Amino acid sequence: MPTIRDRLPEARAAAGLILAAAVATIAGALAFEHLWELRPCPLCLQQRWPYYAAMPVALATALAPRAGLVRTGLALLALIFLASAGLGAYHAGVEWGWWQGPSDCAGVPAAAPGSVGDFLNQLEATRVVSCTEAAWRFLGLSLAGWNAVISLGLAALAAIGSRTGREAR
Repeated sequence: MPTIRDRLPEARAAAGLILAAAVATIAGALAFEHLWELRPCPLCLQQRWPYYAAMPVALATALAPRAGLVRTGLALLALIFLASAGLGAYHAGVEWGWWQGPSDCAGVPAAAPGSVGDFLNQLEATRVVSCTEAAWRFLGLSLAGWNAVISLGLAALAAIGSRTGREAR
């Protein structure tokens, strides 16, 4: 039975694929935000954190010189993306009305205006983004739902990659 040393290129390739998928997912989120002007809510922004954490871990894992480091890096990536899937599922549940979101999901209050004119200007300029409304759906899933699906796939890839070459029990 091959060991992880024998399968190190495949395990490193899994880390590289995870890195590419994480970069593509964040690029997609930024495209929705800046090109299509779908402003993110607070939960949307929180869902990006695991990707930001995973990118350097995936890069270090792909370049790791020892099999143990590759296995550890992939196991850590699996945990990161399980947490990311949880965030996505939580946000999707808020959008579907299955449970309440955090109290700050209606936006951050602006500073107190100095005059009625300032207040009217703030009202015109302020655009509150609610966590309870999906800005866009594809095949019935919101971006939060798709994040949960993508994250589960990346967690599975990392978990399988971390076990590559282990002897069957």
